[in-house]
Amino acid sequence: MDLAFLHPLYEHPGPWASVYVDAPRPTEDTLHERHLAAVAVARELSTQGADEETCVAVREAIEELRHSSEPHGRAFFARGGEVVLDPALTRSPEGSLVRWAPLPHTAPLLELAGEDPVCVVAYVDRKGADFELRGALGRQGAGSVTGKQWPVHRTSSSDWSERHFQLRVENTWEHNAAEIADALAVCQEETGADLLILVGDEREKRSVHERLPKRLQGRVVEAEHGAGSRLLDEDVEQARAEHVRQRAERELERFLAARSPGDDGQPGAVEGVPALVEAAREHRIDELLIRPDGPDAHREVWVGEDPDQVAVRRTDLKILGEQNSWSARADDALIRSAVATGAPALSVTPVSEEAPVGGLGALLRWA
Repeated sequence: MDLAFLHPLYEHPGPWASVYVDAPRPTEDTLHERHLAAVAVARELSTQGADEETCVAVREAIEELRHSSEPHGRAFFARGGEVVLDPALTRSPEGSLVRWAPLPHTAPLLELAGEDPVCVVAYVDRKGADFELRGALGRQGAGSVTGKQWPVHRTSSSDWSERHFQLRVENTWEHNAAEIADALAVCQEETGADLLILVGDEREKRSVHERLPKRLQGRVVEAEHGAGSRLLDEDVEQARAEHVRQRAERELERFLAARSPGDDGQPGAVEGVPALVEAAREHRIDELLIRPDGPDAHREVWVGEDPDQVAVRRTDLKILGEQNSWSARADDALIRSAVATGAPALSVTPVSEEAPVGGLGALLRWA
């Protein structure tokens, strides 16, 4: 997950209100239910010590969700009477999550708004293709391509003229497959799609797949069914979920391999809070790997005003010259450091219940 969108959260000091709420269910009582939920969240923030202005800002923002068509809800990050950031979620939280703390509680975003692969579904036939953009928030047309329209059908005759006609049919198919592949590559570049799903007859899918640029080959899925009709939402979701799982699996494999010392005798990956804190202070985190349910995720660390001011013990910050310090969750402190240095973060929950040990790990920029 690219964390760059979180920069506004670290341009101002805390404390911060962090709230995750699901989308209102469309019923006759939606308006009233949303109001009650907003009031309950504001009351909980106040109980945790939030100022009245921030409580009001969050309450009003939640009530505005009654006008939203987003299916999974939002996260709200607020301070000083203002909602600073309110990203849409791609998965619904289980109930409301409310926290008032020195740092924004951003760790849940890795699973609730993290890996959200955008797909281009290409409905391919012998004459061309229609493209459809599919994501967690819905679908929309993404263009089409029309190839040669004749000849596209074979005959069963075996005389010379008919064999010549069949060769022309083959040439038409090959020409159209190349045009579809070129147009699909352009569509991917324009949309930034993570995944390309080909729908159609086996030969047509294979012909387009083979002609796509090498850089896209690892992003292509050929749907098992769906030829002649629109791909079902559950088929798209299955492909998206598998893409997320495979990416987490690849990164976890890199991490596990990098834990062993390299040629210089130093590991290329670390786990455990003390080693991660040291890496964060030295700006060495290249990618942060998190299991949100791991015991180290909510372990207490100490932070100062700057992202690299993080320590296991409060006295360590004083030794580093930081006079002001606050207690924070380890996952939130490490995410702040990752944002400051441009490092991504990834939840490995889909593929591991054991690694990284404690739930927190990182690939390093240099040993």
